[in-house]
Amino acid sequence: MFQNSAKPRGRPRGFDEQQALDKAIQVFWSKGYDGVTIDDLVAAMGVGRPSLYAVFGDKRTLFLRVLRSYAETKGTRAAAALLTPQSLRDAIGGLLRYAVESATEDGSAPGCLLACIAPLVDDAEVRLSLRNSADATAALVERRFREGISAGEIPADFPVAPRASLVLDLIHGLSMRARIGTSRETLLQDADEEAEVVLLSRRDNAVLGA
Repeated sequence: MFQNSAKPRGRPRGFDEQQALDKAIQVFWSKGYDGVTIDDLVAAMGVGRPSLYAVFGDKRTLFLRVLRSYAETKGTRAAAALLTPQSLRDAIGGLLRYAVESATEDGSAPGCLLACIAPLVDDAEVRLSLRNSADATAALVERRFREGISAGEIPADFPVAPRASLVLDLIHGLSMRARIGTSRETLLQDADEEAEVVLLSRRDNAVLGA
């Protein structure tokens, strides 16, 4: 009988890394970056202090990883909300409604980590992460607008880039209003009306401004 001569790889981790990261997201979201201590993270994540530093690094490094994880998760769901509906109107409305639903989700702090918490952190790498996330969202919205132009839903001269920026501003605004306590019902109603405004053509704007 042969014996396995391979050395053991060491004791496996006693925690799920992604679950611990998800708990860290909630801590930063609830308390803000400056308000969070290592003790807060250790208690919430269920990870010993040595393991936290070994796996996730210091508070700043962990926060950057939290932002990436949060942006990836929310980005995937936002993309589904934007790209699944067949009509452009439903797509923009779906994206704005998703922003509201995410910002008013039961069991989570109100608002959005990217819109309400991270911008307050004075760190160049955090700012870069936020710009990358915003650019990715804007590119996705622009893509959906171009598909709408190809389908004849909006005119060829539709201002794709400025309206994509408007959508980002609306998402951030809805998230901030959720943060200060505006009800989900009110925000969902506003999101539907804002979707109509986003899709106004240049001619429609001229008529409204006359």
